Amino acid sequence: MIKFKDFLESKTSEEGIELTNEQLNQLQVYFEVLMQWNEKINLTSLKDPEEIAIKHFLDSLMILKYVKFPVGSSLMDVGTGAGFPGLVLKIIRPDLKVSLLDSLGKRLKFVKEMVDILNIRDVKILHFRAEIAGKMPLYREQFDFVVARAVAPMFQLLEYCIPFVKVETGTFIAMKSKKGGEEVETSEEAAVVLGAEFKKIEDFYLTGDFYRSLVFYGKNRHTPPRFPRQTGQIRKKIIGKVKANS
Repeated sequence: MIKFKDFLESKTSEEGIELTNEQLNQLQVYFEVLMQWNEKINLTSLKDPEEIAIKHFLDSLMILKYVKFPVGSSLMDVGTGAGFPGLVLKIIRPDLKVSLLDSLGKRLKFVKEMVDILNIRDVKILHFRAEIAGKMPLYREQFDFVVARAVAPMFQLLEYCIPFVKVETGTFIAMKSKKGGEEVETSEEAAVVLGAEFKKIEDFYLTGDFYRSLVFYGKNRHTPPRFPRQTGQIRKKIIGKVKANS
């Protein structure tokens, strides 16, 4: 097995991301527990330790290269799975107010154990579907940053995530593959209807076969109350073909 801590320290240093020894130790524990759990429960389809280090941990950390989070910012991670990227970001930036949302209890059970083991504070673990939580006043339009990684096609992802973003000041970050630019074009009308505005894309390679696009959206007006819809409706009637009636 790779020497995770040394490997991650080397990779982040190459990218200009500085981690303390304490943070690296926490990520080491995270990695070890994830590997143990993954033998029993399929938390990630990846099995190779180096792939997990790069495609989960380093991938999550790369956000810090492109985003300057103001101190105390609120962050919602939609479809957090085993805590990527939200829990990783919380380890490096403990001042962030992080909410981890997922619909699968087994994943959140793991996330809760990691939070307890690492003694991480000010983390909310939310067991909801995004289309339900997105209509709850406690979460709707309450977050400075919303991030989602490998969850759904862009038109669907926008409807899941934009309702959580604060109007005017909030940012949505979609972590997509190299087709991210194409998805922006095909989802342009959906973004407008939801109150979002495309800002920019940041592209990078982590390995020879792993390409990432960070797609950034702002929010210039309130999302109409009818959104988000149920998943079946989102897929059946793509925005652009439906009206944003309230």
